[in-house]
Amino acid sequence: MKVTICAVGKLRKGPELDLIHEYLDRFGKAGRSFGLGPAAILEVEDKRNLGMEAEAVLLDRAVPAGSVLVTLDERGDLVSSPEFATRLGGWRDAARDVTFVIGGADGIAPALRAKADWSLSFGKMVWPHMLVRVMLAEQLYRAGQILAGTPYHRV
Repeated sequence: MKVTICAVGKLRKGPELDLIHEYLDRFGKAGRSFGLGPAAILEVEDKRNLGMEAEAVLLDRAVPAGSVLVTLDERGDLVSSPEFATRLGGWRDAARDVTFVIGGADGIAPALRAKADWSLSFGKMVWPHMLVRVMLAEQLYRAGQILAGTPYHRV
């Protein structure tokens, strides 16, 4: 199962990027033995700043064909880490790749949200997209650890 995080904007070197790489590396190494990963980040950039509709076109083009499309959106479902792990495990068991889409500052265009197989929220608050990347990377690693039955996730 290949996991892609498709996000608007380039993340520069710094602590957020370090954390993303740390969690995605852990996810890839640990997940290999039970069919998860690898995970990759694919960044798109609207250099002309035409807004979320233009970003949506770039994001939509970047989603690998046949991949489950998951948008990260404040209007999405609020789920627990074990529920997220169960969903990820279901996609793995169905031999589906998954792409998580993170929009830019204005969010994700309604047309792209409508195409999504699932929409996920990290809470009712709006988070900066660079932090959403970190949170998603950690939750992917956590989900893998839950599916593997390790003690990383404590209830």
